[in-house]
Amino acid sequence: MLSYRHAFHAGNHADVLKHFLLIELLDYYNRKDKPWWYIDTHAGAGCYALDSEQAAKNAEHAAGVGRLWQREDVPELLKPYLEAVGQFNPHGRLNFYPGSPALAMTRLRAQDRMHLFELHPADVELLQRTFAGEQERVSVRKADGFSALRALLPPPSRRAVVLIDPPYEVKDDYRRVVDVLAEGLRRFPTGTFAVWYPMLARADARKLPDRLAALGAESWLDVRLAVRHPPRDGFGMFGSGVFVVNPPWVLPERLEAVMPWLVKQLAEDEGAGFDLEHHIE
Repeated sequence: MLSYRHAFHAGNHADVLKHFLLIELLDYYNRKDKPWWYIDTHAGAGCYALDSEQAAKNAEHAAGVGRLWQREDVPELLKPYLEAVGQFNPHGRLNFYPGSPALAMTRLRAQDRMHLFELHPADVELLQRTFAGEQERVSVRKADGFSALRALLPPPSRRAVVLIDPPYEVKDDYRRVVDVLAEGLRRFPTGTFAVWYPMLARADARKLPDRLAALGAESWLDVRLAVRHPPRDGFGMFGSGVFVVNPPWVLPERLEAVMPWLVKQLAEDEGAGFDLEHHIE
């Protein structure tokens, strides 16, 4: 199925959590001069116009990044993420939201490389157009990122951040995420893998974090942000999480500092909150 388009959800609460963490990971990698790869298994279109028909339909960004935009009380830890979003909105008005590839590009140095995979024909065309002038540093392929990932691991520099961010529009995505992470850890046990997942009532979603932890990585972190109570009818996403394998050792402390503020700003009812678990060697 190729019905999912991230433009409908660009800049929502899930993007805020996922992209704040992505900036954290890449900035940590940039502390060393040694090159790294960024690999995105489900890259989407790259960047999204928030006044487009798709993004404006539900305007999910208004309850996400829009609640943080140009606030004067933003914690220091969140500023690098919001400043990266600001690079795509130089006049101060929130007109565009950068997806994961565009945000990663703000951190890419001359020696680093990006490998982006996308299957949706319209989105991969937009992705190719976005990075048309960066063929030396950025590879864009119309391919199933689940299947393509194994051929890239391990990278020559043995340093990479891999974002596994499927739409979960089919039940099999839950199984494939676990299988792909298990294979990735066998091939590249020191790599940093970040798996985004939705918080839903369905059993597959509820069990996914435990299944990822059961893979036995020596160091991992799982952070979840709920913006409301689970819906009584059992339908709809009420939050999301990111499971990170081989996270920076400083990340738990940084999340403990910033997540209460994020919960307060993004809450839609009294069911909002966060959970943080980690085991870092």
